[in-house]
Amino acid sequence: MTSLLWAVATHRGRVRHANEDSVHPTTAGSTGERALVMVADGMGGAVGGEIASRIAVDTAVGAEGTARDRVAAANLAILAEVGRRPELAGMGTTMTLFELRADGPSSFAHVGDSRAYLLHAGDLAQVTVDHTVVNEYLRSGKIRPEDIASHPQRSMLTRALGLVPNVAIDSGSIDLIDGDRLLLCSDGVNAMLSDAEIHQALMCETAEEAAWDLVERANRAGGHDNITALVVDVRR
Repeated sequence: MTSLLWAVATHRGRVRHANEDSVHPTTAGSTGERALVMVADGMGGAVGGEIASRIAVDTAVGAEGTARDRVAAANLAILAEVGRRPELAGMGTTMTLFELRADGPSSFAHVGDSRAYLLHAGDLAQVTVDHTVVNEYLRSGKIRPEDIASHPQRSMLTRALGLVPNVAIDSGSIDLIDGDRLLLCSDGVNAMLSDAEIHQALMCETAEEAAWDLVERANRAGGHDNITALVVDVRR
């Protein structure tokens, strides 16, 4: 029988005064059936980022339908809150959400620059696409990969929840097998660490060790943003 085992680590980092990341679940756990996991990163510096990410996660957890339906519901819930509280206008959040199955395809939906990575047979691959200005520049050939870290628009999102009613949502599915390790993280991880460093951290023996190693590495690298890592292991 296949099991899903997960661990969560989150920290405000070394610069920010509050943690605008939200995550579900908030504690470690396991199941032999299905698991709903997600990371949301409130828009740094925007009004109500922490509120937006929490509304998004709470709404997605309570919603019904597909992974995409859950993210769409989260988007509308943020807009509804702004309608009730105009002083929160401009708040938004990323969201990367997976509906995991221990036996069968797992679906996901994604908006923003939080990421999902899959460690499979020792190889690390990014599952999601960053919705950022620099990623669009990179894909169009306007900049080189080595230019991203120093680019002045490296954190500028092209999509986020809570800004428009019909936000474009990426969705898809992946097949997880015994030995796979999935990482969901806010950009406080990958902005501080290279993919090689993330790969190295994910080689830790347990999901909990890997999650906290990512947080510690990101803080040692400067901790310029909130840091959240949710690691899921697939074990038979």
